[in-house]
Amino acid sequence: MPNGQIRKALSGYYYVYDEGKLLQCRGRGVFRKRGEQPLVGDFVEYEKVEEGSDGVIKKIFPRKNELIRPPIANVDQSLLVFSVKEPDFNTILLDRFLVILESHQVIPIICLTKMDLLTEKEKDEINSYIKIYKDIGYEVVDTYKNDPTLLDRLEPILKGKTTVLAGQSGVGKSTLLNTLIPNLNLKTGEISQSLGRGKHTTRHVELIEVAGGLVADTPGFSSFEFDHLEKEDLTTCFPEFERKKDECKFRGCLHLKEPKCAIKAGVETGDILEFRYEHYLQFLQEIIDRKPRY
Repeated sequence: MPNGQIRKALSGYYYVYDEGKLLQCRGRGVFRKRGEQPLVGDFVEYEKVEEGSDGVIKKIFPRKNELIRPPIANVDQSLLVFSVKEPDFNTILLDRFLVILESHQVIPIICLTKMDLLTEKEKDEINSYIKIYKDIGYEVVDTYKNDPTLLDRLEPILKGKTTVLAGQSGVGKSTLLNTLIPNLNLKTGEISQSLGRGKHTTRHVELIEVAGGLVADTPGFSSFEFDHLEKEDLTTCFPEFERKKDECKFRGCLHLKEPKCAIKAGVETGDILEFRYEHYLQFLQEIIDRKPRY
């Protein structure tokens, strides 16, 4: 049984949480020999070298998932932060993030920022998208500048879960983190324009207790490719496709040119939205065109 969890990694040390205390630990050399690396979020077995001194991590327990950037394991969910304006709401980028999270078995929660910047007409359009994604099965939280209700609304979502933030650049991830973790003081706008690959990506990852759960103090991950995903698995990352795939005539249907495809039929009837299907086709082509790895 694990007797601790890694909550922070810094300069070769791992800080293991056990019964309300953090103990500085080293990893055993055998991890390096096996090509293993302890990650923040790992449940571990450790032992103290001697009372009051450093500990040694002896065993890493199996992970339910792991992310590369940020390097973190056993994530339950992600607050997927997207602005509705400046930058404008972008459904293909949102769907790309949703697919990546689904493929890692991380539950996405869509958090829309800057609602206060919308005109009434724009608000109607965004509300129609909110309904679309809620109907698919996603939880959606909308927020605006200096929103005093945000923490109260997020508290039941965060409770008992390990959460990371993700989303495009300039959408308010740092502002959201500062709301959740007031003593963090991340500078807003400090993330670079290249889709989040900025100064914060070099910071250490730390899990901090917030609202009865754990939140990673990193402004999200920056791996946007489908390198780990096979074409046969893409359907599983579109929940409305997954619900209908058994109705396809052929097992393993890619919903391209196969006859009696339930997904294509769903697009025809409007049960599946055309823009989601078009995004699926684009992502599928990316995976098919991917150079083989040796």
